[in-house]
Amino acid sequence: MGRQALRTFGPVRAWAPLRAELSGRLPADTLAALDDAVDFATARHGGQTRPAGEPYLEHLLETVTVLTDGVGVSDPDMLVAAVLHDVVEDTDTTLEEVRDRFGPRVATLVAWVTKPDARPEEDKAATRARYLARLTNAPDDALCLKLADRLSNVQRLDTHPRPAKRRSYYRETVATFLPLADRHLWYATWYANWRQTFAHLDDTART
Repeated sequence: MGRQALRTFGPVRAWAPLRAELSGRLPADTLAALDDAVDFATARHGGQTRPAGEPYLEHLLETVTVLTDGVGVSDPDMLVAAVLHDVVEDTDTTLEEVRDRFGPRVATLVAWVTKPDARPEEDKAATRARYLARLTNAPDDALCLKLADRLSNVQRLDTHPRPAKRRSYYRETVATFLPLADRHLWYATWYANWRQTFAHLDDTART
């Protein structure tokens, strides 16, 4: 039997159709919390786009879709954190603002998936290495969120405009996120399939 086709999520162009899809599965108060989070994220991310040019909100909503349709998450704090997961890292928003508006657990989840500020002696690579190493100690809910975020980022990796970034992102995902995915059966299966689908980016195999 051949390899199963890679399951992808989205693209999710807007909140309204996704909300309609989720309305039969999530309680009204969860949908209301997501309404607030989407409004907040839309205002804070503004006109930001992703590397391939898509509006930033698409990535945030894809992350929600991975959690709801892939993993089966209905936890409102996790879904709100999925919408907000880049708001501290990529905008002027502070964790305190997130905590005040969305509560301490959402803020904690966002903190786990937010890259830290560089230390005085660190270069960019060292800061990123420290961030990735920290994820090995992430609690299960934060790790589940991060794996959904990464899944959205890599599920269409060939659309990234920079070939070198495709290869480095592939290597980093294999080295760091596949071992982390082993903590969750659904993610372990998805990422193993992803690795095979994008094996053409494995430049280490040619050395």
